[in-house]
Amino acid sequence: MKLLSIVIPCYNSEAYMANCIHSLLTGGEKVEIIIVDDGSKDRTGEIADEFARRYPTIIKAIHQENGGHGEAVNTGIRNATGLYFKVVDSDDWVCISAFREILKTLMELAVEREPLDMLLSNFVYEKEGAKRRKVMNYRGVFPQNRIFTWEDVKFLRKGRYILMHSVIFRTRLLRECNLELPGHTFYVDNIFVYQPLPHVKTIYYLNVDFYRYYIGREDQSVNEKVMISRIDQQLRVNSLMINEYKSAYFILRENRKLRRYMRNYLEIIMAVSSIMLIRSGTEENLKKKQELWEYLKQKDARTYYILKLGVLGQTMNLPGRSGRKIAEAAYRLARMAVGFN
Repeated sequence: MKLLSIVIPCYNSEAYMANCIHSLLTGGEKVEIIIVDDGSKDRTGEIADEFARRYPTIIKAIHQENGGHGEAVNTGIRNATGLYFKVVDSDDWVCISAFREILKTLMELAVEREPLDMLLSNFVYEKEGAKRRKVMNYRGVFPQNRIFTWEDVKFLRKGRYILMHSVIFRTRLLRECNLELPGHTFYVDNIFVYQPLPHVKTIYYLNVDFYRYYIGREDQSVNEKVMISRIDQQLRVNSLMINEYKSAYFILRENRKLRRYMRNYLEIIMAVSSIMLIRSGTEENLKKKQELWEYLKQKDARTYYILKLGVLGQTMNLPGRSGRKIAEAAYRLARMAVGFN
């Protein structure tokens, strides 16, 4: 069995996937790299096959009809043989020295009587044209260099939540919680992180800048214009997260800190959906914003009122054109501070 399975979802990635793969090959035989060619129209499949021929004990190349990022991750989970599981997008890469620390730590933890459920590390926004790199770390929030539970977690402020870039899950846990991401849908990385959380009992935080998250391509899913054009996919993900929060009620009722964290995460996604609908400037999308909040109210009235009366909820629901301008100003400030798109 491999220690760590890493899936690389690829669609028309010929221009940059090699950089990603080369960074992961430094993990050697402890690592299984699963390249999923998701119906690409360029040389992505050929490149994947060539790497698989050169590194047959490390790399698998899987070809499938286009199903979207989520279906590529699903394929990775189904084919993974590693004890742990990681997703690395084809335009991103990892820091080699941090990778060594990650693997060393996972090796040490693998001998525990109960395998670790989730390992966290830092990630770096590699934003094109930015003078400084923004590092998302969790110092002061999670205990370092030891196994801990949700009860040991300090308050996670909004904007400092766990993303796909920072997480490694136990593979079996993903299967046991029946994680199945929707096909032909962007932004499913939020579900990938969100749905397993109620099943996570043990956590480990390694304070290394491991994942390098590239931002800069015009066709990238986090580009604002692209997000607005795909707003229905964002809304689908948002609705599924509402459903997941509701379905985990009995688990979260006994776990106050995890409940608050998942509610805050949902609040952030509600705000992202709302501001993109506002930024689109159409009456149709303003109506969809109202429908989104109404959907939350129907599913979970208590959470609806908590979020609606919070700072983000109030800002995103200020009435009239002047209210929408205030919401957009708040978004621009957050964007400058965090650099997320």
